[in-house]
Amino acid sequence: MPRHVAPSIAFQGERGAFSYSAALKLLGSSIDDLPCAAFRDVFESLKSGAVKFAVIPIENTLHGSIHENYDHLLEYGFPICGETNIRIAHNLIVMPGTRFRDIRKAFSHPVALNQCRQFFQKNKRIEPVSFYDTAGSVKMLHEGKEPGAAAIASEAAAKIYKGEILRRNIEDDRQNFTRFFLLTKQTRGVRTGSEPWKTSLVFATENLPGALFRAMACFALRDLNLTKIESRPLRGKPWEYLFYVDLIGRTDDRPVQNALNNLSETTRFVRVLGSYRPTS
Repeated sequence: MPRHVAPSIAFQGERGAFSYSAALKLLGSSIDDLPCAAFRDVFESLKSGAVKFAVIPIENTLHGSIHENYDHLLEYGFPICGETNIRIAHNLIVMPGTRFRDIRKAFSHPVALNQCRQFFQKNKRIEPVSFYDTAGSVKMLHEGKEPGAAAIASEAAAKIYKGEILRRNIEDDRQNFTRFFLLTKQTRGVRTGSEPWKTSLVFATENLPGALFRAMACFALRDLNLTKIESRPLRGKPWEYLFYVDLIGRTDDRPVQNALNNLSETTRFVRVLGSYRPTS
């Protein structure tokens, strides 16, 4: 009987980070994970063949798009094969024996600290201290490198590094979600859900009056639903832009094929980033 091999996947941060939770949600509870220090390291791990998959955050409901990863998507060219959303719940975590009144510092990723500003306003004695990763800050406490301090991270991080949660859900806004992409070198999408297919693409227009209008008409004339459009500066071309688009449908659907063909005629650059099904 063949032995099951867990899928290998790279993500930014330590085990217990929200990207780690996204990897588990996308590929199941049994994964061969590779934590990476930086987003570029995640892409390089996939490029080198060290892993078969990579998961990256692409958008947060409070802070918007993670522009660095949009740039990496274009640079490396790995197709998107899956998508999921993770609810971001921040918890104040300490090592057992640390009391709330003794805490003077709270370590976490700068974005996480910024999402807990009301907590720090109410507890002015606690200084927010930036760290490279949410789960990494709990790991640091577990290793005993900062006695009497706390970390802000997920419940999963508390369990993995044997921390104790003193305050739950200290984020300012409970409607805090991050969208993640699953990447692979494979050309076929991974069927990771029951939702309608989505396609992500990027294009650039000529810097002419009505150019963007004509590009958008390629989708509107075929009744394609765009769920996102965002512009990014085009490197080396001051005041020119790339447009990232998400639409409902996949590339082998006839309306999507026709729209892409039309789009290639009215723009000077088009690349499909992937077709995929979200995991609910």
